[in-house]
Amino acid sequence: MDERKLKILAAIIDEYIITGEPVGSKTIARLPGINVSAATIRNDMAVLEQLGFLEQPHTSAGRIPTFNGYRLYIDKLMKTEDLSEEERCRLDAMIDECDHTTEDSIIQSACKALSELTQCATVVANSAPKFSVITKVEVIPTGKRLYLILLITSNGNIKNKACRLEFDLDSEQLDFFSRYVQENLQGESIETLSEERMQQLITALGAYMITLSPLVKGLCELSNDLMKNELTISGEKNLLTCNEYDKQDIVNFIEHKNDFAALLNDSFSGIHVVFSEEKNDFVIGNSSMIVSKYRKGNRNAGSLGIIGPMRLNYAKIIPYIEYITQKITDILTEDDTDDFAGKDKSDE
Repeated sequence: MDERKLKILAAIIDEYIITGEPVGSKTIARLPGINVSAATIRNDMAVLEQLGFLEQPHTSAGRIPTFNGYRLYIDKLMKTEDLSEEERCRLDAMIDECDHTTEDSIIQSACKALSELTQCATVVANSAPKFSVITKVEVIPTGKRLYLILLITSNGNIKNKACRLEFDLDSEQLDFFSRYVQENLQGESIETLSEERMQQLITALGAYMITLSPLVKGLCELSNDLMKNELTISGEKNLLTCNEYDKQDIVNFIEHKNDFAALLNDSFSGIHVVFSEEKNDFVIGNSSMIVSKYRKGNRNAGSLGIIGPMRLNYAKIIPYIEYITQKITDILTEDDTDDFAGKDKSDE
């Protein structure tokens, strides 16, 4: 396409995002920078429709963009809006108001801020640690026959689980389990802890099988939890109150949300925009998802973004998501560095 048609397509999408109404040639002709007649614009709109970038909902109406039109707009034509200093300060305040004691609390505050600013639902998925190995396991007595299993992996994930046993463990049994973990589990990939592998580990306990097998089962359950792609949704009411969705699609999405998590964990860099028409497993029709990864140090920690109608102000929302995911990355990386420094100091 020539530059004029691209400019007309961008103008139509900009106008449609603002009004939500089909855009006619006369409207575009009145815009600054469009120095051609309405008749020429009509001809170009007809070509854009034939190419699949526009559609005409009614014979006498103007045009609206298709998802292919939006795709071209986002990839080539859109000019994102820089966040003002006031907007950055507002975002910082919304995220910093949480206590930052856990990674979950940081993510929750970021989701809340993004949902309020965009009036869309926010989605976040942890990154499944596909190649991480077990670096440390601790068993901590917390009560009568009650023990806390702590599992730490090479990519920094920490999981814990309370485990109730049939017997109280003495120091000899705890020492045995500590040695057993070092010999049989430390350095092992969490992917390998299948049901079959768990049975092998339980058999290897020998005389301690009855007393310690619940701890092995607990470790395998923690590993399975780590491998799950869990999707968390915030601001569901923004989905339910949007008139551009089929409400049954929303119900199906909420009921099967974890099936959707793989879309957030696809390999990509930067901002990733997906339209429902492009993915069979994107169950909400006439919708789009904008998502970006956040990191912890030099590794991916998860993905965060929004789900909204296809008619979104992408130029405004994309900078919000970029800023928030970078803010999360900075906080998690700083906390990770502090933790590492603390460990080094305690080792001296």
